[in-house]
Formats: sequence, structure tokens, C-alpha cells
Amino acid sequence: MTATNGGPTGTRQDTVAAVVRQWQSVHPDLDTAPMEIIGRINRCAALLQQAEDAPLRRAGLSRPEFDLLGALRRTGHELTPSELARETFSSGAAVTKRLKQLTERGLVERRGDSRDRRVAHVRLTDTGRDLVDGILPEQLAYETTVLSGLAPRGQGELAALLGELLGELEGRLGALRG
Repeated sequence: MTATNGGPTGTRQDTVAAVVRQWQSVHPDLDTAPMEIIGRINRCAALLQQAEDAPLRRAGLSRPEFDLLGALRRTGHELTPSELARETFSSGAAVTKRLKQLTERGLVERRGDSRDRRVAHVRLTDTGRDLVDGILPEQLAYETTVLSGLAPRGQGELAALLGELLGELEGRLGALRG
């Protein structure tokens, strides 16, 4: 919760509130309210990423590798490397590198397209599917624990606001890229 001029109003303080106060003292004429939102999103993302990667590390996976495996699992069918790049917001080169590693580990299989030899199709192996299915419950349990400090209504409100922001950014940034 924040006051209209960007200052925190609750009893809890966080690192972003301290940064905002410092900037307000240096530049009292600037509206630092956007910094409170973007700063907190970035800080939460960094903290979640650090903690969330623990189950993945135990399984010998990086977050981007799990994202590729997860995309194949949730779509339920083969994808091309280009489709995987779109699904995971990754570059083609990064996807190619990760697929090579995942193929060597026996988690995915690649097969050529019968009509176009330049195209490859990627699918999960049984081992890859079992790995994703084994890790996902642990990930969800972790996320539930992280969010348990927020009331269910607050979780719903936060999800809706973040969804609104994400839709707006994807539309705007997608238009700039296209």
C-alpha cells in the first residue's frame, strides 16, 4: 500500500521503499510512484527466481531448460524450435543450445520433418515427461507457501492487476517488435 505521493503507508518496509525515499530526497520534484511498482516487481522476481530454482537445481535443470520441457508438456504435442522460442520468450540460438543439452540427457527427442529437412520437431521423452511431472507439484507447493502471506482476495486482486499490466505490456511491446 502506498500513499498518493509514493510513500509507503503500511507498517512493513521493504528495500524498494528505502530506495524510493532516497530518490525523493535527491529529487523531491520527481514522481517516484512508478519506481515503487516496477522496483517491487523486479525485486520480487529476483527473490522468487533464486528460491524457485532450488527444486530445479536438485533435478539438474536450469530455469530455461525447465521452461522448454514445461512448454512441451503443457502443450501436449511436438513443437518446432521456433515455436519453443515463442512459448518460452527465448532466442532461437538459446533454444537450440538448450535442446542439444536436453537431447543429450535423454529428456527430449528431435525428429526431422518429412517435407522440409530444415524443420525439426521436438517432443518429450518418457523420462522428460516424468521429470516435469515430478517437479511441478514441488514448484506449486513452493509458490503456494510464498503466497500464503496474502489473503486469497489479495492474491486474486494481485493476479488481476499483474495480468492487466502484462497484457498491456505484451500488446505495446509486441507492436514495437512487429
